[in-house]
This record gives sequence, structure tokens and C-alpha cells, in this order.
Amino acid sequence: MQFVHDMPFGATLTEHGVRFRLWAPAARGVRLVMNPAREEERTLDARPDGRGWWSVHADDAQAGTFYLWEIDGRQRVPDPASRFNPFGPHGPSQVVDPRKFEWTSGWKGRPWHETVIYELHVGTFTPAGTYAAAEAQLSALAELGVTAIELMPLADFPGRFGWGYDGVLPFAPHPAYGGPNDLKRFIQACHRHGLMVFLDVVYNHFGPDGNYLSAYAPQFFNARHQTAWGPAVNFDGPGCEVVREFFIHNALYWLEEYRFDGLRLDAVHAIADDGSPDILEAISQAVRERCGERRVHLMLENDCNDVDRLGPPGSPGRFEAQWNGDFHHCLHVLLTDEHDGYYAEYDRPLEQLARCLVDGFAREGAPHLVPGAAPRRDATRAAHPLHTINFLQNHDQIGNRAFGERLRQLADDASVQLAAAILLLAPGVPMLFMGEEFGATTPFLYFADWSGDLREAVREGRRKEFSHFPRYAEAAERGELPDPCSEQTFQRCKLDWGSANAVAHREWRRLHGELLAVRHRHLLPRVSGLSAGGRLARRVGESGLQVRWHFDDGMAIEMLVNLGPQPLAAEAVEAGAPPALEEPVLLYSLGSGAAGGLGPWAGRWHLGRAPAAAVRATVAGG
Repeated sequence: MQFVHDMPFGATLTEHGVRFRLWAPAARGVRLVMNPAREEERTLDARPDGRGWWSVHADDAQAGTFYLWEIDGRQRVPDPASRFNPFGPHGPSQVVDPRKFEWTSGWKGRPWHETVIYELHVGTFTPAGTYAAAEAQLSALAELGVTAIELMPLADFPGRFGWGYDGVLPFAPHPAYGGPNDLKRFIQACHRHGLMVFLDVVYNHFGPDGNYLSAYAPQFFNARHQTAWGPAVNFDGPGCEVVREFFIHNALYWLEEYRFDGLRLDAVHAIADDGSPDILEAISQAVRERCGERRVHLMLENDCNDVDRLGPPGSPGRFEAQWNGDFHHCLHVLLTDEHDGYYAEYDRPLEQLARCLVDGFAREGAPHLVPGAAPRRDATRAAHPLHTINFLQNHDQIGNRAFGERLRQLADDASVQLAAAILLLAPGVPMLFMGEEFGATTPFLYFADWSGDLREAVREGRRKEFSHFPRYAEAAERGELPDPCSEQTFQRCKLDWGSANAVAHREWRRLHGELLAVRHRHLLPRVSGLSAGGRLARRVGESGLQVRWHFDDGMAIEMLVNLGPQPLAAEAVEAGAPPALEEPVLLYSLGSGAAGGLGPWAGRWHLGRAPAAAVRATVAGG
């Protein structure tokens, strides 16, 4: 089987040669440069259509041909819709024939409620940092109970290394990890192991280096909306029709030509669009229409916790779920006692965690990272737990720390183990960050291979950012922060798979395997039938939490945990307890506890028949 996404942009193979198209409404003249800077270089004049489009057909072009666009006889730029730029975004684009890859599987995906996500950065997941090297770990992840791989952004960016969130060629996978067919082989290997593959895409901005669009298509941006990166991408101003089409095609391209099983849209709270339908709705509608025969899942990062964008799997205009920063922040405060930065919003972490577990989110409103924004408020609209993607760690929450520490380096192991159990045995979709399953302590730092003035600006910006935090101020002043633009910083972040076989790390893997086995056996068959009126959460003593989820089959799962360093007495557990589950079966226990109480950082999970009268309550106190 072969899959090709047909789009009006870029290079398209025809029966005789290649058709090239560029939207350059500000250009007075456009030429195609084939095989630039080589002896066989030649140029072809492109024809305008009066609406900003320029096109040319090259009979002798073929798969592998290198090309650039020459604007007004003075500037040569890559194709913004390039399928591959093997020398980076400042170099020539290359014609790709998607039909050269043969798909051997009729894979149709997995249902959303089975999702267990594993986020990874291709460049640091293995020492080699390639798709081919990453394949070696797929079998172990599938055996562990992971059902989906989420790749950090692949859109091509300048330099040898980076996180990927500053991409400038959205259709061209970054060449350091391998070519287009290498990525397809990786995805096909995932499917053979029963693993879905999601891709993180960035539609809220372009990176600061290698973006040439403003030189010949300034209509790609709208100065009426300003963002942290300057004028916003133009989704609602003059000329926005082509811009919207560009990004809708990008989403369809990854899903159709590469057979990704879903997309995670980065920081959509930073997308400005006053139109109707807005670009997010339009992308979802297009994906549902074109990919309806497959299980394709759409996810958001939305700091506003806007539940109106969420809906049942496959809903046109809606998204399956969004990353739940509230879940992370509550548990992080409870485990580390850190209260600076945005953690200050989580001043009642036990109560707010309870709200996450029964209602999806703890806070809603303006993004908490925007200075001067309207204050966020406690969430009042419930979301089904399957609309939330919960996590203890991810690239942001580790990498945006000054020293890239993982949670194990900030809290004792017993508390982190309990947090892992809360994550994996709650109905929300869980996500692990690469290495978390074996208790990795490898840092994940911010790294970007910038050069020149941009390199110095990034270094200085990091220093100033962390000088405002008391625990980092001295290190920032002494110049002891890791250099984000150093290759050594990048190399330090590569996972140490040799250490994964040490006894202590095998114990972490065993823990995650046990928890995921319980999840797959007892929770997944019921989670789609979670009763909206049967979720209970109450505070127990100073540090305890009891949560119960009722399901349509008449059963309920109850979690009782002690999120503190002091024992929780049986009297506290019994005081104000709801009617007990009937015929309870112990699913999992962690930590010590006697005579109905719980030791420090301990927990118990039971499955039983729900009492006749389902009780719903919110946690009290704080």
C-alpha cells in the first residue's frame, strides 16, 4: 500500500516531471532554481496567476532533485512546503516521492480509552538519536503496557539539535533523525507492536531562524494579534484563506502520508483567531472528514482548560483530550513543597488534585504564564476524565527547570512511587516521559543549536529568567547554569539505557509494569462507562485523599492514599467515610498501613460493587 497526501503547495510529481507551486503574493518575480550551486544549476521562470500563486513545471525534475525559489532575483529560499531539506532550512529542498515507501499493514489504530502515552525526543531517546535506533526499544515498551508513542516536534529547524518547537518547515522532518522513509519505517514498526504514534505539531508560531515567509508572503502574519514571538500567524485577517489551508493540509499530511495515529497541537492558547469556525475547529473537521475510516486522535495543549473544545472521540470540530497541567502541578507541590512561579496558584494542592481526579481540571481561565492576564479561577465545569492527559513529568516540566532535574531528584522515592500509582490507576489518560518507566535520573535540559546573536540572546535570556528564582539566583549570577546552546548540554540528555538494567532501575520498571497490568485488566474495560454522577472525592485527615469512581456496570474503583510523610490513623479514614464498597477486592497496595490506617506515602486501590445510592461530593477543607 502507498499513501500520498495531495496538496496545492510545494513539489508534486507528475507523469512527466514535477510541478512546483509557491504562494508569494509580495513577489514581483519568482524563479525556480534546480540543483543550486552545482555545475548543472539552471533556473526556470515561474508564472503568476494574479492571486499570489507562482507555478512552474520541470520536465526533467524527479525524486531526489534539489531546488530553491529565487525571489525578485535577489534572495533564494527553501520551499515552505518542502517534504525534506536534508541540509537544514537554510539549504535547498529536495523532491520526495512518497510512493517509494510500501506500507505492509492495514493498521486502523486503537480506541482512545486504551491510550497510555510515552513521550520521547528522538534525538535523546537513544545514543544514536535516530528513528532506526529508537525501534530497538519498542518491544519493551509494548510489553510494559504502553499503547502510544508521542514524538516531540519533527518540523525542520536550524542546527544539529533542539527540542523542535522552533520549526520553520512544517512538512519536512528534521534530517538529523533520518529521512522520510526512516520515519515511516519507525511508524510501521510501532504499528507492528500494537503501538499508536502521535506527533506534536506547532501551529502557534514559526521559529526565529530560517523562516523566510515574511520576505515574500507577509500575509502569513497578522500584526493585529501580537504574541511572544511577534505578529501572530494570520488565521483571521486578509489572505488568511491560504494560511489556514497551509496548516490544515499540514495536519492531513502527517496523518495520511505518514500514517500517524494522532496529533498533539502545542500551546493553542497562543493561537489568535477571531473567525468562525476558528482554525482549531477547521482542522478537527477536516481530519474527521478525511480520516473517518481510521481511529485518529486529536489532542491539545491549552493552558485555559477550555472544556468546550473537548468531545467524544471522533467528534468533528472537537478534540479527544488535552494535557492536564493541573494534575502535574498539584502533585508536584505535594511531593516537593515548591511554591514559586505558577506553582503559587496551587495553594490547596490536595483539594485541587481531588478536583482533577473527579472533574478533570482544577483551574480554568487565562493562561497562568501570561503576565497581567485575568486571574485564573477554580474550574466549575466538569470534563470526563478521558478528556484529560495526566502526567508527573514531561519535556516542559523537566526541561524548563534550570538543571533539568527529574522528579526522583526532587522528592523521595516512596512519594514518587505513590504518585506513579495515582497516575496509572486513575481514569484519565496517563503519559510517561521517556525513561520515567525505569526511574531514569538523566537530566532533560533545554538545548538549541543557535548561532550568532541569537545564541547570545538565548543564553542571556535563560540567565535572567532563573535569576528571579531564589533557588537558582546564585547559580545564574555565577554563570553555572547549563549552556543551552552547547552540544555537551544536548549530549547529557541522552538516556542511559545501560543503567536501565541495574537492580534499582529494574524495580522501577517492575512497578510501572504492575500498575499498567492492573490498569489494562480492571480499568480499561470500564473507563468508557464512567458514570458522570458517581464520582466521589473527600479529604481524609491532614494528608489523605479518598476518591471513588462509579461505572455503568455497577462496579466502582476506590483509591485511598496518604500524600504525606506522617501516618494516617484509622480513625481519620473512618470519620465521614461514605458507604463501603460491597465485596471489595484489593487491586493494588503501596507502602505500609495497619488496622485500617495508612503509613507515609501509602495507598490502596479496591474494586467492588458500588453502594445502592451513588454519592457524589467534592473534597472539603484545604
